[in-house]
Amino acid sequence: MKKTTILFALLLATGFTFAQKKTTTTATVSFDATTPKDSAPKAENKTVIGSINTKTGAVAFEASVKNFSFANPKMHDHFNGENWLNSTQFPKFTYTGTIANVDKVKFTTNGTYNVTVNGTIVIKGITKSLPVSGTITVNGNKINVSSSFSFKLSDFGISGQPIEAGKVTNEPKIKVSADF
Repeated sequence: MKKTTILFALLLATGFTFAQKKTTTTATVSFDATTPKDSAPKAENKTVIGSINTKTGAVAFEASVKNFSFANPKMHDHFNGENWLNSTQFPKFTYTGTIANVDKVKFTTNGTYNVTVNGTIVIKGITKSLPVSGTITVNGNKINVSSSFSFKLSDFGISGQPIEAGKVTNEPKIKVSADF
């Protein structure tokens, strides 16, 4: 009986530990670098991997550069090319961080919580600090995370004639949405 109780307690504790980390393989990241001169530089990636730890507040996202889909195939080629994101050498973007004041988010209570994530983004092998604001919505046993932010392409060595000509903004708008 004693061994059964210990085994049950161990299995229960393991289950709680695993339940703290939620993952998804269908998060969405949209990239909007439009300007008044050109409304075409928009892309979306619906195969982003994400995780959130409801105990520690750790969040992580990873997006394959080649999975960003543009309406214009030529833009897709430029986006992945050596002068821009060079997806052959740098195949992914990553963002990792921690929710500030994670204790204020009640992951077991329905509601909407505004949060700040202190984290870093890695693009083309360059790591930059990037705190972002976002929203966590809890509905039943589902958690939705969403955020909108921007960064400077030039901070990651991305420049060129389209930016200089005003056809692509140097500060694209990024939107992230994930259901866990």
